[in-house]
Amino acid sequence: MRFPFPTSLQNRSVRIVVWLSLIAQSGIAVTGAFVRLTASGLGCPTWPLCTEDSLVNTSEMGIHGVIEFGNRLLTIALLVIAIAVLLVLWRMRKDRRDLWWMGVALLVVVPVQAVIGGISVWTQLNPYVVGLHFIVSVAATVVAMLIVLRVRDGNRVAVVGSIPLLSWIVGFITAAGIVLGVLTTGSGPHAGDANAPRNGLNSEILQHFHAWFAYAAVALVAFAVIRSTDVARKSWLVLGGGFAFQIVIGLVQSRTGLPVELVGIHVLAAMVVTCLATAAVYRSATSGSIATATKRAVK
Repeated sequence: MRFPFPTSLQNRSVRIVVWLSLIAQSGIAVTGAFVRLTASGLGCPTWPLCTEDSLVNTSEMGIHGVIEFGNRLLTIALLVIAIAVLLVLWRMRKDRRDLWWMGVALLVVVPVQAVIGGISVWTQLNPYVVGLHFIVSVAATVVAMLIVLRVRDGNRVAVVGSIPLLSWIVGFITAAGIVLGVLTTGSGPHAGDANAPRNGLNSEILQHFHAWFAYAAVALVAFAVIRSTDVARKSWLVLGGGFAFQIVIGLVQSRTGLPVELVGIHVLAAMVVTCLATAAVYRSATSGSIATATKRAVK
């Protein structure tokens, strides 16, 4: 599908800002995991203030207060970057409504995430609320990645109807694996605070289901590589490598007592895989990559 191609899309500032947005959206999920893994989730025990009497953390709160309040401050940086995205896209808001409305969505997500974070504090880090916090970050990362891809591609834009069935299945398996990972985390030891509740689900069973989805994703990606054209094959190969790395990290961490370092790497890799999966699915649409699917010319 061909969209008008404003010359402003070629502007270096546009490319820099949308990449910053992607880094920020995925990075906030990683810093959130750092808060949880350091047991700093209630370092600021209230919200929106850090304490009942102070907006910021106090010296008596120690390192946990510093970590939690520092993560809250990152929300301001995320808001500034989201506004910057809209500013650089302002001139093309009529010609490229797709980019504009995705930018608006990223701006709206910032206060929504702040409220979800507040609710997680009010509920003493309820695992389902904390999990929702992470999943919204994943969704925002997908949107930010789509903006980057569409800015890079200019006038070659994938539409929903052009995405092959196999790509949709890979996307679904990836999303399901992330949700299962969130549920597994909610049943495990890294709650964000010693007194935080757990979801009561069986961690061992969830770990198996989580792993099975990862194995299925690798198998599907391998099939996609075989059936792809040269244009999309590289994206599928890189995604397969990302999944393989995640599987290795997941297996090692589950057999070594879930050390915080490996869990943190697993979260970081999950955000990278999210970006890679988004790119692979998108590329399969713009290139008509899966031979078994109905192909649409990108004109």
